[in-house]
Amino acid sequence: MPEEALIVVDMQRDFMPGGALPVPEGDKIIPKVNEYIRKFKEKGALIVATRDWHPENHISFRERGGPWPRHCVQNTPGAEFVVDLPEDAVIISKATEPDKEAYSGFEGTDLAKILRGNGVKRVYICGVATEYCVRATALDALKHGFEVYLLRDAVKGIKPEDEERALEEMKSRGIKIVQF
Repeated sequence: MPEEALIVVDMQRDFMPGGALPVPEGDKIIPKVNEYIRKFKEKGALIVATRDWHPENHISFRERGGPWPRHCVQNTPGAEFVVDLPEDAVIISKATEPDKEAYSGFEGTDLAKILRGNGVKRVYICGVATEYCVRATALDALKHGFEVYLLRDAVKGIKPEDEERALEEMKSRGIKIVQF
């Protein structure tokens, strides 16, 4: 049983250029993320994909006083994945309750239990946005006792200065920043 998992964070249409809440040049990492998915799959690692899966009236939306435009609404084109996930990938839906925000793939989900149940000890994280959901997922993975690696060439942030701050924080907490 492999002890590794690749966690692909929020690679969804609404977070790409042209989407409702775009990460600038987020589409530029799609080929790299797909390459990592292939490599980890070949090694027999567990592939996990997190997604925002908001109800129509989610608390994070501006209409409800939240900071964000409507994005990644359940069963809409904007919530679709933009990477090539294998059929057996584990899909983790977060922020599914109208009145609860969730940036981390661990928040309000069974992700930690699924990883442990599959014998995972090390997680490799890629996706968007570095300073939001990637950061939150990586820090929570650490809290849950996993060894955490951030795939630097397969993450993208919204603002370069905020992304750098997030990378420094993750590094200072023990997350290893790597690329293959």
